[in-house]
Amino acid sequence: MKKESQRKNNFRIYNMNKIAYLTIFTVLLFTACKKDEPISTEPVVKAVSTYNVIIDEDITYANGLSHDGMNNTIAMPQLLDVYYPENNSTNRPVYMFIHGGGFQGGTKTKPEIIDMANYFAARGWVFASIDYRATSDIQGSNFTGMAPQEWIDFTLQNALTPDEARTSIAMYVAQRDVKAALRWMVANSSTYNINTDFITVGGASAGAITTIALGISNQEDFRDEVPIADDLTLSTTHLNETYVVRSMIDFWGGNVKLELFESVYGETRYDSNDPELFIAHGTLDPTVLFSEATELDSIYNSLGIYHELVPLVDQGHGAWNATVNGKSLSELSFDFLVERQNLTVE
Repeated sequence: MKKESQRKNNFRIYNMNKIAYLTIFTVLLFTACKKDEPISTEPVVKAVSTYNVIIDEDITYANGLSHDGMNNTIAMPQLLDVYYPENNSTNRPVYMFIHGGGFQGGTKTKPEIIDMANYFAARGWVFASIDYRATSDIQGSNFTGMAPQEWIDFTLQNALTPDEARTSIAMYVAQRDVKAALRWMVANSSTYNINTDFITVGGASAGAITTIALGISNQEDFRDEVPIADDLTLSTTHLNETYVVRSMIDFWGGNVKLELFESVYGETRYDSNDPELFIAHGTLDPTVLFSEATELDSIYNSLGIYHELVPLVDQGHGAWNATVNGKSLSELSFDFLVERQNLTVE
């Protein structure tokens, strides 16, 4: 009996040693394979329209102060639409787009934006189109809580007309809103299977101006200057979320908002860690001059950051139908994002 017990004990020790050996061998083998054949974390997108597109419309991403027409401030829901592919991917890039409208108005459902949203979502992206506050929401003269006092003071000292003053305030609240929208996207990344290492923001005209300020400014800019005591709606804006913008798409935009920020605060925000940038701009644009594009090109050259400037030759403002070498703006943007974000294309 004693020998039998000893034999069984030796057998258990042998099996435990064997299991330990196999475990170590498996770990070493897996590690070696990882070194030789690294597992890619880059999202997979499709070269052509592949997936059905699902749309979640009119989602409230935050509230923002507005006027009710009698100089009283009210909380106004800010809305976005999310387009996403009908697939099983748990690793999707995201592209958030900001419409234009001169900070006077505009809509997230502009037909050209809807077309672009479907283009990217059908290829594997999550695409968000957002609305934000404009001058139509700032009809009174009481700007408290909408913008920081130093911004209000600068505006009232330098604006030549009430319309100019409202536009300046609208530029601030629009920036506050789009940052809140991006924080909402991060907070809801698991809902849409978004890989937050692959964030693209883009826009057209005023939306592109706002895109540049979103990608370049610090996280706290256009967020912390107004205390929650002055604007209780700030608590709806996912203040604890952070993000890193990887790429920016600029359609006929410019640097004007960051220039205004610098005028108010005396600080510039450009540095060598800024997102890469794709610019498409009409050479005959009378609204946002082509020189705005070349100014951004010069800034990026000085910082050594990769970017592309695509002149839309003989095109004016809002050249949605422009093509370059037979490629549309969506196709040009697709090529830029795939190459620069090293996305896997099937």
